[in-house]
Amino acid sequence: MEKIVVIGLGLIGGSLALDLKQHMECEVYGIDKNPDHIKKAKALGIIDDEIDFSEIKNASVVIISVPVDVIPKVALEVLNVISEDTLVFDVGSVKNNICVAIEKHTKRKNYVAAHPLAGTEYSGPEAAILNLFDSKVNIICESDKSDWKILDKALSLFKKLNMRIKLMNPVEHDRHIAYVSHLSHVSSFMLGKTVLEIEKNEQAIFDMASTGFASTVRLAKSSASTWTPIFLQNKENLIRSLEEYIKNLNEFKEMIETDNSEALTETMKSTNYIKTILNGIK
Repeated sequence: MEKIVVIGLGLIGGSLALDLKQHMECEVYGIDKNPDHIKKAKALGIIDDEIDFSEIKNASVVIISVPVDVIPKVALEVLNVISEDTLVFDVGSVKNNICVAIEKHTKRKNYVAAHPLAGTEYSGPEAAILNLFDSKVNIICESDKSDWKILDKALSLFKKLNMRIKLMNPVEHDRHIAYVSHLSHVSSFMLGKTVLEIEKNEQAIFDMASTGFASTVRLAKSSASTWTPIFLQNKENLIRSLEEYIKNLNEFKEMIETDNSEALTETMKSTNYIKTILNGIK
């Protein structure tokens, strides 16, 4: 019977707990600084019980699912107390700061730096759902720094959840994820902010919001406490992508201002190529 400890019982940590309980023989214990999260996680059957940090040494797997700005600190604390055979992995969407923080630890070999590309706009234990990770990509960084037995254990666990594994350098990961994930969240937040500022009639927003608006602004419902540290931890890559995004917005605005229908059409037609890329993703 595997003993799994999940630190941070939000959407990702909670969903991992549910999935692992369904796919393997294990007992899942939780650690969370928010007592309400512990209470909800127990009531929803996400965890079997709460556990004290000092008891982590008896765990076979420790999952770190806390905000990205505190993952390095928590990771070092966990590595200080685990046994020689314990697998430790995090699920943070910014990887380089974590990898740098743990690189010299004597138990670095026990760590797998992972990022499952899965989630919703909801947060907290009540947002946890089964099969969230089914067929999703899970990026592993610096796999060569993990002990092969530990890495094999992690890959076996991810396979049980039907995840697709990609290996990536942490610096490259943070750059790419800023473009395809973090920027889209900024865009959604700012679209929502703009509409709220210029359209004061809330009923009009409700009545006239098309499916296009709803899907585009969906990410603006995401937790600010989750995304603020993500933006700040990956700020250099995000700022670079924002600068390009703002440049494109200004150019598009100018095309409209000058009635440049040819440029508008060509810009949108060339951007349609994105569907070729997305349709090719399996």
